[in-house]
Order: sequence, then C-alpha cells, then structure tokens
Amino acid sequence: MFLLCCLLTIAVAFGLLLYPLYVIRPFRAQGSSELLAALAVMRYRAAGMAVCVAGALAAGIWYWVHETRKVRRFFSALGVLIVAGAALLSRVNVYELMFHPSGRPTFSAAGQAKLDGDEMVIAVKVGRSARAYPIRSMSYHHVVNDVLDGVPIVATY
Repeated sequence: MFLLCCLLTIAVAFGLLLYPLYVIRPFRAQGSSELLAALAVMRYRAAGMAVCVAGALAAGIWYWVHETRKVRRFFSALGVLIVAGAALLSRVNVYELMFHPSGRPTFSAAGQAKLDGDEMVIAVKVGRSARAYPIRSMSYHHVVNDVLDGVPIVATY
C-alpha cells in the first residue's frame, strides 16, 4: 500500500513539475490544447504539490511507524524527500532564468553580419539610424534595451 502511494505521489509530483517545462519551451511548436493544459497545470501546481507532499508525508509516517527494518525506513524517507524536492523545484520560475533581458547589444555593419540568408530579424529604424535584431537571439532574451539615434527603445519578441 505504501509503495503504491509513494510511487503515485512521485509520479504526480514529477508530472506537475515536468509537463509545463516540456510543452512551453523555445523553438517547439505548441498546440492550443496542450498549451492550455500546461497553463492549467501551472495554475494549480502549488495545490497539487501540496496534496502530493501531504500524501507522501502521511504515507511515510504511517510506514515508518509500522516498519521496523531500517533500510525500508530509509527508502520511505527518501520517497518523501523526492516528492518534497519536486515541490520545491516547482516553485522556481525557470522561464525567468531562461528569458532575461539582453545586456548592452553589440552590432556590426550589414555587410559584415554573419547571418544565414533566411534568418529573420526585427528591424527598427529611428531617424537616420537602423538596427536589426535576429529572432534567434531574441527568442532567448525576448527583450533588448537599446538606444537608437539618441532615443531609448525596447525591442521585444
């Protein structure tokens, strides 16, 4: 009984942790239904993780009281710690870690730029100055703060 409860809480906890990370990642096409599911998981993940931790803890305490062998007690405590670790990891916003504003951008002349011929860019022109921000770079940062012809701008993707 304990083993089933422990494995179920571990599976649910890792599902709550990993499904949104699998669906919402750069350069991966997402269907609308799977994106809605991933966002729903993220919305209710804290409550789901609390239930998983409570269930694993209750099962672990019950097992600890009824089991006398130290090795089995150790593995029951390890199972509870795995669920608690998944719950803690779910509180980290990995998207803030992955997508952060780019620092001061550097540029080169159009003739010296090393871009593929089919590379997409965000082109910005202010006054007599123009810049191109490659989409490939922008997809990791999503925001570039820059000054163009004396005007502060924010390019975003």
